[in-house]
Amino acid sequence: MLRIALAQVNATVGDLDGNAELIVEWTRRASARGASVVVFPEMMLTGYPVEDLALRASFVEASIAALRAVAARLAAEGLGGIAVVTGYLDRRADLAPRTGLPAGAPLDAAALLYGGRVVIASAKHHLPNYGVFDEFRYFVPGNTLPVFRLPTRGGESVEVAIAICEDLWQDGGPVAACRRSGAGLLVVPNASPYERGKDDVRLELCVRRAREAGAALAYANMIGGQDELVFDGDSILVAADGALLARGPQFSEALVVADLDLPAASPDQGPEDQPVDAGDGSVITIKRVTLPPEPTGAARVPEVDGPEGVDGSGPFWARLSDPAEVYTALVTGVRDYVRKNGFRSVILALSGGIDSALTATIAADAIGPGNVHVVLMPSRYSSEHSVTDAEDLVNRQGLHALTIPIASMVDAFTKELTPAGFPETGLPAENLQARVRGVVLMGLSNAGGHLVLTTGNKSELATGYSTLYGDSAGGFGPIKDVLKTLVWELSRWRNAEAARQGATPPIPENSITKPPSAELAPGQMDTDSLPPYEVLDALLDDYVEKDMGTAQLIAAGHDPALVERVVRLVDAAEYKRRQYPPGPKISQKNFGRDRRLPITNRWREQRPS
Repeated sequence: MLRIALAQVNATVGDLDGNAELIVEWTRRASARGASVVVFPEMMLTGYPVEDLALRASFVEASIAALRAVAARLAAEGLGGIAVVTGYLDRRADLAPRTGLPAGAPLDAAALLYGGRVVIASAKHHLPNYGVFDEFRYFVPGNTLPVFRLPTRGGESVEVAIAICEDLWQDGGPVAACRRSGAGLLVVPNASPYERGKDDVRLELCVRRAREAGAALAYANMIGGQDELVFDGDSILVAADGALLARGPQFSEALVVADLDLPAASPDQGPEDQPVDAGDGSVITIKRVTLPPEPTGAARVPEVDGPEGVDGSGPFWARLSDPAEVYTALVTGVRDYVRKNGFRSVILALSGGIDSALTATIAADAIGPGNVHVVLMPSRYSSEHSVTDAEDLVNRQGLHALTIPIASMVDAFTKELTPAGFPETGLPAENLQARVRGVVLMGLSNAGGHLVLTTGNKSELATGYSTLYGDSAGGFGPIKDVLKTLVWELSRWRNAEAARQGATPPIPENSITKPPSAELAPGQMDTDSLPPYEVLDALLDDYVEKDMGTAQLIAAGHDPALVERVVRLVDAAEYKRRQYPPGPKISQKNFGRDRRLPITNRWREQRPS
């Protein structure tokens, strides 16, 4: 019987000391639970993704040195008898520089720490180069499968293999080599970003790969926010036949502990280095090591009856509903962007509309209402309910609120611009109001050290329904990847969840039910410029996320005239999106790392004849 712990923790990119501290602390927790093996996420020591930091020799060297220091510290603190598998950044020292090779030949690596030293290391074999990933730019592929033999509490020995994240998602490679190795357990450090619906895909993947490897599979995933990416944890442990043995929580740190009944290792260990056909056109060398007896001075593993109750739950944590999952991802993304970048508070424009209401609520849930500042900036076209709805939300949530009417500021700009031919009405005048609001927010941001949050949603960004240097001015966009129809769904869910818990719903009902309007002109409604959002969002999902062309969109049932109009709007707004701040990715294809189109681009989709 082998007790394993999966430590799904929140690493910070570049914080080698802080991440090392997490490794020691969570190994100590694993020891207290009687674990013989603890697995940390991919690139745990450096955080993920490190992007061009991987090409900086000083950072790579610091990662390697930090790994050795962690191994020594674990032993010094009596934890050297636990097999610790953790991700870090390494390099290939035997590759000469050449064009097309990432500078310094960096490796997305995993190491086994035991007895105060780095026993064996390997690197990710399959490098993802799709969606948000661009790993051919940063890493060279690995070509080994480490297999370590260690004794269990029953006295027999078992063999454990190590692969890394993408090595599960591609056929062949380390999974195929694992079957050839005869290992009874495959442990996999991961930094797998969240996107809606991915948890079901992950579980099916782990089940399939465990059966292919002929081994139990331990999938340890990172949690937390890193710029646009959010990691949701959801660590998984399955038996060799695919049976689910344990599953961690979503979006929270946890130690997932389980007992595994693994086959005893063969007395004939085989050669230390065994090249095998990886089934993907490559050869992988199985490298075997045998861990020595528990080192002198190692902490005595306590005898405990079972792993249940770890961190207050488990081994099966409750699953989140779809809206709860998406909402928690947004809260996690905002919380960590604020915290990891050294901000203490945020500021945003509160209009009384649904977008700013949801953004303010996410921010309050992420960092606390006492750290959220909102500014009401009524203009000559603001309706009475825009102010009263905003004030209602402030009172419900206890936010810091400031009212700054902007009509006189707009008038002053207009007066000075009139001799240059600036009109008093129309699009220039409407955009001027938005830009005045942006100036106010940025000024208050500078004065108070607040991070400005933008409140634009994905439907608006897609169609260009936003003002550059106005409502797009800010440092982070919490609902940037949320279509308008989903904005309403999340708002209703958040209110219902509050009511279920006996709390006051945070969002005024009128903000949810009233027709959306930018209120930049008399009687203005979003439907003056855009089709109904339920129609628009369905079309945007097919065009943006599924990359359908015009012919495919029409064949899918979308109105041909609307297709032509919306495609034109989306294509023309690329320059705006390029200047929009980052925001949490929750869809399969967000505006940012996922979707990269040229701004200067004369290609136009044509309606089929």
